[in-house]
Amino acid sequence: MPDVMRADLWHSMADAAGLINADGTIGETIYGQMTALAAKTGAVNLGQGAPGTDAPVELIDAAADAMREGWNQYAPGQGFPALLEAVAQQRSRDFGHEVSPQNVLYTCGATEGLTAAILALLPRGGTVVAFEPFYDSYPAAIAAAGGSLVTVPILPTSEGGFAPDWKSFDQAVNAADSFPSIILINTPHNPTGFMFSAQDLARIGEAAVSADAWVLTDEVYEQLVLDGTPHVAPAVAMDDRARVVTVSSAGKSWNTTGWKIGWVIAEPEVREAIQAIKQFLTFTASGPLQVGLARTMTEGSTFVAENRTSLQQRAEVLVPACRAVPGVIASTPAAGYFTVVDFSALTDLDAFELNDLLARRYSIVGIPVPALCRTGSPAHAAYRSSIRYSFCKSAADVDRGAQLFYDLAAELDQDPTALRREN
Repeated sequence: MPDVMRADLWHSMADAAGLINADGTIGETIYGQMTALAAKTGAVNLGQGAPGTDAPVELIDAAADAMREGWNQYAPGQGFPALLEAVAQQRSRDFGHEVSPQNVLYTCGATEGLTAAILALLPRGGTVVAFEPFYDSYPAAIAAAGGSLVTVPILPTSEGGFAPDWKSFDQAVNAADSFPSIILINTPHNPTGFMFSAQDLARIGEAAVSADAWVLTDEVYEQLVLDGTPHVAPAVAMDDRARVVTVSSAGKSWNTTGWKIGWVIAEPEVREAIQAIKQFLTFTASGPLQVGLARTMTEGSTFVAENRTSLQQRAEVLVPACRAVPGVIASTPAAGYFTVVDFSALTDLDAFELNDLLARRYSIVGIPVPALCRTGSPAHAAYRSSIRYSFCKSAADVDRGAQLFYDLAAELDQDPTALRREN
């Protein structure tokens, strides 16, 4: 057969996302690997950020009604008008982000929206500045566009939180040989839960103007703020909002990650450019689900607030259990699904080795944070022995995970070297 490497884009994308194994074979994403590890070892899977609780009955019923009413054929390429209107209303109501339905584009999940935006707006050879750790689709999309990625670390602080390295940011956006074409912001941030403030976003907006860069946002955790601090939409905080392209989705807020309903919000001519790419990735999908979601979003549902409360309750079970392990530092999640647990005081193993040990010996699986970093970067070093654990799982899984952490704490009280290489 012809040589599959004759066209190497697929390999470049896989390599950029860290999927090339040492022997040259293609591996799964870190999320697939850890799910397989949990299944193999019988461990509780606190890795992948997939909700362990279901979508609300009202939403499922609305989607079923739409199917019975006949909304089962191709949706318009931009998305059903009812969904575009519902998203515009939600942005205004929740974040003060005033947009027209003409600014909104349905995408098959936020990942497609981000990929289509990068393919549309990043020139060949252009640079994207993104904050690290990062979602692994970013470098793959940048590689597909023929661009390069420059990262700015979000690092642990002495106060127990996280903060961007602003000196590194200034250097990245002012590099004389590579002004960025896109600055990519994930807020609230995965995995740290860090939320960019209005002042942070204004600073980024000024840098984007100076570099004549687009600002591309990933706001999929926008509704899942746990500490009461309002989510600030970058398009609201920045003076030149015309250069801001907003991406979000329903998956996290409504526990519908399998429905793949996302959206891009941009100026109409920018939305059209992104749609020109998106229509050849997935022309359209999820027709009746779009209609059901639109109806539920506009009919006064209280589910999103209830989901936040439920997540906070589960976080209050898991995080104290993590902190019971003597010597670890477990973050307090301001938003999102995760706590980041730093085991560096207890082990000389890196996060991958440690996660494997914890799975096989203690039945706990998370996501090694260095898997979300560039090898050799300051963030990769800072999170060398840190693992991300999800509290979005079912209450039963969270309870089981918490008990396993308490069991680990009891063993470490007896043998503080239990997580070291010699053992």
